[in-house]
Amino acid sequence: MSDSRGWEFLTGFLLGTVVGAAVALLLAPQSGEETREEIRERGIELKSRATDLSETGRRRAEEAAVEARKRAEEAQERGKVVLEEQRARLTQAVEEGKQAAAQKRDELMARLEAEKAKRAGESPA
Repeated sequence: MSDSRGWEFLTGFLLGTVVGAAVALLLAPQSGEETREEIRERGIELKSRATDLSETGRRRAEEAAVEARKRAEEAQERGKVVLEEQRARLTQAVEEGKQAAAQKRDELMARLEAEKAKRAGESPA
C-alpha cells in the first residue's frame, strides 16, 4: 500500500513539475521560438528524469523481492528446525511413556505373582 502511494506521489510530482514548467515558459517574456525550444529542452530533461526514476524504482522493487525471498527461505529453514526439534521431543516422550508403562506393568505383574504365591501358601491343601 505504501508503494502505491509512493508511485502516486511521484506521478503527481512529475505532472506538477511539467505543468509548472510549461506555465512558467508560456508566461515568460520570450519569443515563441525561444519558448518552444525551452519547452523541448525541459521535455527531454523530464523524460530523462522519469526514466532514471523508473529505473531506480524497478531496481528497488527487484532488491525488495530478493530480500523477501531470502527472508521467506530463512523462515522456512527455521520452521524445519523447529519441526525437527518438536519431532525429537515427541519421540522421546513416547519412548519415556513406553518405558514407564513397561515398568508399571512389571510392578503389577510382580505384585500379582506375590499375591498368588501368598494365597497358594495360605490355602489348605
